[in-house]
Amino acid sequence: PMLGRNLREMFKIDAADYMMSICGNDTLRELSSPGKSGSVFFLSQDDRFMIKTLRKAEVKVLKRMLPRYHRHVRRYENTLITKFFGLHRIKASSGQRFRFIVMGNMFCTELRIHRRFDLKGSSLGRSADKVEIDENSILKDLDLNYCFYLEPSWRDALLQQIEIDVKFLESENIMDYSLLLGVHYRAPQHLRFLMPQSQPVPIDGLVIVAEDESMENDISAQGLVLVPHGSDDCSSIVGLHSRGSRLRASSSTGDEEVDLLLPGTARLQIQLGVNMPARAEHIPGENGAEMFHEVYDVVLYLGIIDILQEYNMKKKIEHAYKSVQFDSVSISAVDPSFYSQRFLEFIKKLFPAN
Repeated sequence: PMLGRNLREMFKIDAADYMMSICGNDTLRELSSPGKSGSVFFLSQDDRFMIKTLRKAEVKVLKRMLPRYHRHVRRYENTLITKFFGLHRIKASSGQRFRFIVMGNMFCTELRIHRRFDLKGSSLGRSADKVEIDENSILKDLDLNYCFYLEPSWRDALLQQIEIDVKFLESENIMDYSLLLGVHYRAPQHLRFLMPQSQPVPIDGLVIVAEDESMENDISAQGLVLVPHGSDDCSSIVGLHSRGSRLRASSSTGDEEVDLLLPGTARLQIQLGVNMPARAEHIPGENGAEMFHEVYDVVLYLGIIDILQEYNMKKKIEHAYKSVQFDSVSISAVDPSFYSQRFLEFIKKLFPAN
């Protein structure tokens, strides 16, 4: 309990607000589970906290690694690992016990998250079910056909922090974690596969589907603007549960701390994994039929989730079984050392050098 309290204080979470969000009169919103673990996910009404039910084995892993997790989070303020705020257990009148963890909601933002990806760096079974895709769908590795270009110093900082984080998870014998990536498109009309089939509108020789009325009609498709952050400027919106340093943009403002200015929307504080402006480029398909290069302005939200799976005997058996049937490089169940190496290589391809 003291570690949980200390973590909440570290992220400036008021104890009364925490209790009201989790235990207040407002009903928690149940979310569909994106994984196969059988866990149930809930979201607090204020969108600040994600609640996930845990299996007893996961609780055991968390309690074992919690002191070292606490030291890691305290030491690395820019860590991208899931932020845990409380581990709780309740006993229902039936006598059944429920264990759950309270985490920070990575997608609590002023902006609309148009695409959500759960990325492991493996390929076997890593595609979403063939159902209608909407903004709440959890897409996977094989569904991602974009790479993202960041300001060079931001890319370096991101890769360095992810390497530090996965090395920590490797030392804890953890594998099967994911990069949760949320993408906000500044011009959501480009999300053609989201839209119902309609008459294409030619613009300068390109074919772009007109924006559906249900989308954000007030969003500007202008480029992303970085503005210097003044020391006395309190107008920028700070990312929730963020305690890391602001990012500096050396290429445009002379190594100054910057904010992201979105016309007609907000002025956002840019930090590692929070409110990060980027350029998304479409990766052409194998047939090479694309006639033009698709480039979009996006804002990214990302972090490392699902960090409670040990490489235990069950996973070792799964690895042995699937390795006989499939290429061992493509499966998720691999030892933590190989998993972390493959994960890092995948991240480098996802965020190529600019």
